[in-house]
Amino acid sequence: MKILVTGGTGFIGSHLVEALLKRGDRVRCLLRKTGDLRWLKGLPIETAVGDCSDETSLREAVREVDQVIHLAGITKAVKEKTYFEINALGTKNLIQACLENNPRLQKFIYLSSQAAAGPCRNGNKKKESDQCEPISPYGQSKRMGEELALAHTQELPLLILRPCAVYGPRERDFYTFFKLVSKRVKPCLFGEDRHISLCYVDDIIQAILLGTRSQVPSGEIFFLSDGQDYRLEEVGEIMAQAMGVNAICIRVPVWVITGMAFFLEYFSKLSRKPPLLNKGKVEEVVQKNWVCDITKGKTALGFQPNISLLEGAKLTFEWYKKEKWL
Repeated sequence: MKILVTGGTGFIGSHLVEALLKRGDRVRCLLRKTGDLRWLKGLPIETAVGDCSDETSLREAVREVDQVIHLAGITKAVKEKTYFEINALGTKNLIQACLENNPRLQKFIYLSSQAAAGPCRNGNKKKESDQCEPISPYGQSKRMGEELALAHTQELPLLILRPCAVYGPRERDFYTFFKLVSKRVKPCLFGEDRHISLCYVDDIIQAILLGTRSQVPSGEIFFLSDGQDYRLEEVGEIMAQAMGVNAICIRVPVWVITGMAFFLEYFSKLSRKPPLLNKGKVEEVVQKNWVCDITKGKTALGFQPNISLLEGAKLTFEWYKKEKWL
């Protein structure tokens, strides 16, 4: 099977490319001219130069492939409109290119995000049937990407996957948290317990591979996580255990991280580089419940997460040490 992967140079994408090649698939990667190829170096892949923000550049990329797995997108931006230009309209452009240039496409898999659905308001786990209430520009742009894709379920065999927060080797956001814990500091927020879902990257890859061979109806959506409910404070404890350190919990008031986000966004406009923390991310962090229900994925896809947070944290920590990130 020949598969086009967008976002193949990224954290999840590079792991996916390796897994597809290992399975015996032929892989074409959509690459921007300025793309960083460090994780793809030496792999037997075909490349197509293009950008999801430019539909004309996608025409050749989508031709003569059996499936498209769309991972390309951004999680940080200087301007809010950039999220929508890339995550939403970029998805629309890619789908349009497929409809016009590859009408026999067997599957289009869109990797969305739990942020597209928003937090759970009723104290339970968020289900695919629940109302979507994204609360950040990033989440809103991913939900818009879903809606633009769902508009073509009659023309395109579409599958949408919504992973929760994903960690593992090559990931840079959780790396900041690992770095703090390695210095024996566990940042925690004041107030009530906050609950989240997490998933190790290999389990996300497993779900995508299952999706490529699934026969579920077009337009189905699936949440992905390791199936557990973690207190935010507990995550730091497990990471410290994985790293073999005793870390001190430093409780941070919400107003402190809100202030940090304000200043980082201000300096981001001067440097023209996306800030590490912004108001949208703060709004997500302060929510009480980011736990999703993966029952549907287990039943319909056969998804079965295998890596616990402790095991995944150990694997990730060892990779960071090996690569001298820590």
